[in-house]
Amino acid sequence: MVKIEHATLKEVNELALLFDQYRVFYQKPSDVEAAKRFLKDRIIAFESVIYVAYTDKNLMVGFTQLYPLFSSTRMKRLWLLNDLFVDPHHRGKGISLALIEKTKEMARQTGACGVMLETAKTNEIGNRLYPKAGFTVDKDHNYYSWDN
Repeated sequence: MVKIEHATLKEVNELALLFDQYRVFYQKPSDVEAAKRFLKDRIIAFESVIYVAYTDKNLMVGFTQLYPLFSSTRMKRLWLLNDLFVDPHHRGKGISLALIEKTKEMARQTGACGVMLETAKTNEIGNRLYPKAGFTVDKDHNYYSWDN
């Protein structure tokens, strides 16, 4: 059984450990203190919504972080599922799906037109998970990025 809750400042220290693991997965250097500051800043400024997953033993094992966007053509809010991570020791137990379902529930509650995300083509786990969770690959648009 997994419990999903909205993260607040009181969870930042524990959440930062998972967030750091997530960043390391994407080949970024470990920096737990910077992770704490980043998460704290997002929560204080209401710049993201973060959900955390707990086991039945009250152990935080996963999270997802969402950022609000807007679709001009649909004239509605659109959520960006930017981060999703489950501790490797707790994968395969439906925790990612539970976090995604909570995300979809929040999108419906906020009147959003949808949730979008991107993942690396090499992320085999994510590329199996997202279609299973009802997401479709957008074959009609090209996504570009510019790094400063």
